[in-house]
Amino acid sequence: MKYYVTADIHGFYTEFHRALDEAGYFTDPEPHKLIILGDIFDRGQEAVAMQRFILQLMDEDAVILVRGNHEDLYEELVTVDEGLPVRHHVSNGTYGTALQLTGYDEAQALEHNLAFAAAAQDTPYYRQIIPATREYYETERYVFVHGWIPSFQEANGRCRYRADWREATQAEWRRARWCNGMNAAQSCLEKKTILCGHWHCSYGHAVYEHRGSEFGADADFSPYYGPGVVALDACTAHSGRVNLLILRDREL
Repeated sequence: MKYYVTADIHGFYTEFHRALDEAGYFTDPEPHKLIILGDIFDRGQEAVAMQRFILQLMDEDAVILVRGNHEDLYEELVTVDEGLPVRHHVSNGTYGTALQLTGYDEAQALEHNLAFAAAAQDTPYYRQIIPATREYYETERYVFVHGWIPSFQEANGRCRYRADWREATQAEWRRARWCNGMNAAQSCLEKKTILCGHWHCSYGHAVYEHRGSEFGADADFSPYYGPGVVALDACTAHSGRVNLLILRDREL
């Protein structure tokens, strides 16, 4: 199977669509699927267009959705926090996504937070897209995750390989979605190459290749390739780009 793989598109529909178009995704006559490694929304201002496009891909059975930490944040906002603008929901863009998808303005949402939360739960994002996400996707040679696979966390912050990671609980996967895969790969190697998002690629280039800075004019947001890991988060809000990798592998 031929796969187009991306991560952390964060509601930047224009940049996402451009990356697909430039890669030839829309005109590719070969059977192919798109894999999105989590964080479909938040930060960008095109949530409605993104939602519509993702639903179209789902209808066509053309996309595999891996769950990201921002999918978790949306669920938390509209259930646990009852639609209230808790600080981390605002800073992470989750509150803005809910406003876009419901059509509420900030004053309305704050005054009628329970109705706002109910409306946010009634969106296709919450009812159809989030339930379609999975903890990971696996092919013959690759594992696709958001942050990293569940692993043993040591006191020094390093990760240690956990052979039974496929049997991890939802809570363990939830924690793994916040991991920096480029760091984790230094001490926790799966036999298959892991493709991940969540953490900006410029980190790997700066820290492990000593090339450029993380966010300066010399920052490199292209995909990071390390032993056992490929990181794809282009930090679109900063770089204005979306990374897209094309690969072929056998389905399991």
